[in-house]
Amino acid sequence: MAIKPTIYKFKISLSDLNRDYYTALNLTVAQHPSETLERMMTRVLAYCLNADELLSFTKGLSSVEEPDIWLRGLDDQLHLWIDVGEPAQDRIKKASRMAKATKVYSFNSKSDTWWRQSQAAFAMLPVQVFQFAWNDIQTLAKLVSRTSDMSFTITGDSTYITAEGGEVELICRELQA
Repeated sequence: MAIKPTIYKFKISLSDLNRDYYTALNLTVAQHPSETLERMMTRVLAYCLNADELLSFTKGLSSVEEPDIWLRGLDDQLHLWIDVGEPAQDRIKKASRMAKATKVYSFNSKSDTWWRQSQAAFAMLPVQVFQFAWNDIQTLAKLVSRTSDMSFTITGDSTYITAEGGEVELICRELQA
């Protein structure tokens, strides 16, 4: 019998000062059985950094042909492909052909090694690559409960997140523009 995903519900007050985008988000996020809480929260963070009314989570780990998050236009064209983690160069090359824009958000303890090994291959691709500090992502994951009220304030390269259990500041380091 297959293990079912764990469902999390988020009420997020989002203030993106970089884009003058302010909204209240009600997100229902399924944590895949093989997914860590840190990875799931990096998906939520990437969603907030790119928030748009047409942005949506995909099947993610359950479907290798889809990104973690995408933005499809009303004409069903793929405008934005977002992967979380340390994807292979071939995957991102394919994604950059399919979508108008491609972004990668790297976050784990092996992120620096992955980037050193992948940087030359990614340099040839029209993709933006960002990195979060592993310690900060771990702190973010500790703030989460199955039902969470959170506030995200994005300014410059910083995201300030507050929740009932505490707060954290995450720096989004741009590795490739």
